[in-house]
Amino acid sequence: MPQLNPSPWFFVMVITWMTMILLITKLTTTQTHTTPTKTPKPNYTQSTWPW
Repeated sequence: MPQLNPSPWFFVMVITWMTMILLITKLTTTQTHTTPTKTPKPNYTQSTWPW
């Protein structure tokens, strides 16, 4: 019985992590697409964000 309890929690944790990663990637992609290519400080953005 104790071995069956952690399995659903692990499954839920994996689902939550996957959704969070997907949301973060979508947010980053939308931000990069929405932001103009000619930023006032291109060097600063490039140094902070490698991609």
